[in-house]
Amino acid sequence: MAHLENLVLCRESQVSTLQSLFGERHHFSFPSIFIYGHTASGKTYVTQTLLKTLELPHVFVNCVECFTLRLLLEQILNKLNHLSSSEDACPTHITCETFNDFVRLFKQVTKAESLKDQTVYIVLDKAEYLRDMEANLLPGFLRLQELTDRNVTVILLSEIVWEKFRPNTGCFEPFVLYFPDYSIGNLQKILSHDHPPEYSADFYAAYINILLGVFYTVCRDLKELRHLAVLNFPKYCEPVVKGEASERDTRKLWRNVEPHLKKAMQTVYLREISSSQWEKIQKDDTDPGQLKGLSAYTHVELPYYSKFILIAAYLASYNPARTDKRFFLKHHGKIKKTNFLKKHEKTSNHLLGPKPFPLDRLLAILYSIVDSRVAATANIFSQITSLVTLQLLTLVGHDDQLDGPKYKCTVSLDFIRAIARTVNFDIIKYLYDFL
Repeated sequence: MAHLENLVLCRESQVSTLQSLFGERHHFSFPSIFIYGHTASGKTYVTQTLLKTLELPHVFVNCVECFTLRLLLEQILNKLNHLSSSEDACPTHITCETFNDFVRLFKQVTKAESLKDQTVYIVLDKAEYLRDMEANLLPGFLRLQELTDRNVTVILLSEIVWEKFRPNTGCFEPFVLYFPDYSIGNLQKILSHDHPPEYSADFYAAYINILLGVFYTVCRDLKELRHLAVLNFPKYCEPVVKGEASERDTRKLWRNVEPHLKKAMQTVYLREISSSQWEKIQKDDTDPGQLKGLSAYTHVELPYYSKFILIAAYLASYNPARTDKRFFLKHHGKIKKTNFLKKHEKTSNHLLGPKPFPLDRLLAILYSIVDSRVAATANIFSQITSLVTLQLLTLVGHDDQLDGPKYKCTVSLDFIRAIARTVNFDIIKYLYDFL
């Protein structure tokens, strides 16, 4: 298993647990396994790598792609049929409408010699989407081994906890396995493992250490960090390529890459621009905001009320809640700014970053700054959803929480001022930092 340890880093405990659950090829495995953890915690990669390395018969289905019951069931059956058929034969397409048909067809497909006497694994990625399908689907998958009398294990991969899945009527409980977030040491080890062959491992590890020092506080997504590492490495090693510095001259290398890392900080997670556009920015030393295309927020035309919703969201993110009365309530009386100040409030809210706010506060500010009367219609709520989809707002709470959803405004002051100018709104006089 030395080869497997080289492929899967910093997940030894999870790999060992899964191997114990899988057991021998001909043994009956656990009927269902539920694996959960945050984005980019290695759930999908570890599961796929383990099944492929051990050469276990499996089908992998993404529930985002298979958004209806029929698509999901047919995808599983046809992939299984392809596994059981010979390479020369062309398997016929299987159609399946209901879960009862799926159980019957599954028994037929798994009768093949190639699938006999060994466990078949069905991996369902993004399994949270199963909750939006028929009520009998999730309990059926959890008991598939019992219903089909076949040696089959269903593996569910999700970003949410099992308690959010469990039906009110009860169901068979799967084996639950948690994938924790990678620590900074884990990220250092994994990213350093990707070093280019033309450079030494120590040189690339020093670069990764600098990268994590800049981005770890705002980004812990392995995929995003790997993307940032690949994009910015040419600038880091540029002085070495030109012969202006050695691999050990970390101070000079840092000075060369620092401004480019600051530019990259503006587009973390957003992926507003392609890699080729980013290379053009680095080559020309231009500002990302000057680049036309997906990243140019100021070129995005928003609906009339969406502009005011975004302005209201920005005010809610950067103004303390107790100042709403001062800014938006008529006849509030004389309130001195010193009454608002506390001894520990010496830092600008813009330096601390946006703070989450509830939907009720957003709507209250919206009604105060819009001249005409606005009703809380589905149109307003759909525009809020659109702003979240455009990543101008971030949803940081969920509807099933007692206090309702919470949001953050992710745009810059320059952008919000450009939006405010289009509707003749002076946002500066409503910002607490500029009093």
